[in-house]
Amino acid sequence: MKRGLRRRCPNCGKGALFADYLTVAAECSECGHANGRYRADDGPAYFTILLVGHLVVAPLLALSFIASMSPFLIIALGLPVTGVATLAALPFIKGGWIGVLWGTRASAGDEMLTDKPY
Repeated sequence: MKRGLRRRCPNCGKGALFADYLTVAAECSECGHANGRYRADDGPAYFTILLVGHLVVAPLLALSFIASMSPFLIIALGLPVTGVATLAALPFIKGGWIGVLWGTRASAGDEMLTDKPY
């Protein structure tokens, strides 16, 4: 999971996991591991929303001076902060998710992955 959180190949930890912003590289440039077979689907998005939602909504509820602010100001400040935090966290969380899939030997099919270096 740590290798994935660093956005590196979960197999070797050296090659880049992503070819673009969120596009998983088909193969690792260092070890040739087929990273494209791990389907992240909606898991990373769910955990990103969960994390960012708690980091943004909790201060809104806990800080008393926010209650006296204009709702339009709260929205004008809160939406960009939420958007930037979500877009910044998503690649790291998706990398960690793929690291967990690699560690548990999960793949898109029913077969177990067996090329894990132990």
